[in-house]
Amino acid sequence: MSSSDEKVALVTDGARKAYDGLDMDASKNFHDTRLQTESTEMHQTEGGFLKPLIFGGLDGILTSFAIVAGAAGGSLPIPVVLVLGFSNIFADALAMGVGEFLSSKAENEWILSERRRENWEMENYPEGEIREMIDIYETRGMTREDATMVIQTMSKYKDFFVDVMMAEELALQVPDEDHKTESMKEGVVMFCAFATFGSLPLLGYVIIPALFPSSGEEVLFTAACVITGMVLFGMGCVKSIFSAAHWFKCGLETLLLGGACATVAYTVGQFVNGLIEEES
Repeated sequence: MSSSDEKVALVTDGARKAYDGLDMDASKNFHDTRLQTESTEMHQTEGGFLKPLIFGGLDGILTSFAIVAGAAGGSLPIPVVLVLGFSNIFADALAMGVGEFLSSKAENEWILSERRRENWEMENYPEGEIREMIDIYETRGMTREDATMVIQTMSKYKDFFVDVMMAEELALQVPDEDHKTESMKEGVVMFCAFATFGSLPLLGYVIIPALFPSSGEEVLFTAACVITGMVLFGMGCVKSIFSAAHWFKCGLETLLLGGACATVAYTVGQFVNGLIEEES
């Protein structure tokens, strides 16, 4: 394990557990015994890809199961389900991955353009920017004197102060210099999550008939329901790692919301199939 990984693991076992248990003594002990070379407390960084992972995974498995549920409700044959399912999943996964990359890149470029504007204003009229920041800090509870002292001190460090203005005045987090690489990673995570989780409900339609040739469509649909429910609950549990909520509550919440979406798909499939049968 690398030194960075060991530090993150230390935080997870120390500061995070102290917070989860609201244990002030454990929190104090963690901070007092940290390595002296560390100037700041480290936090979990894996949460940066949590959004594309959870969003891509949920969207993928629900899109796939919607096809399965709609096909089951509409009494479509298994080959049609597989063709529609896999072609739709991988096409949507590519679209979602590209969309995530482009949207993240566009947002970061817009934030950087706002930073250039703030930097220009700081260079040409620093008094106005300093006065704005003093007003902001005063509205948040600081006295005028304390706010003036703090802002005057921070304004000596131009780049740092501009980043503070971005956060306090515009509520924007300035991205890293390699933001395009990070946006690309988010797009890849979105694609992989969508394709991987989206394939799971369909795999039952491939594996089960190969192992049990006599299995009927009801068995295959039931297997898809079970797989989808287990994955939804598991994804909710994983999400709880990055929040203070209990794992069971997160898992149940994700399962119920995903189940509601699947129920709608199945109901619509049955309704449309009923209309078609009436007309024929």
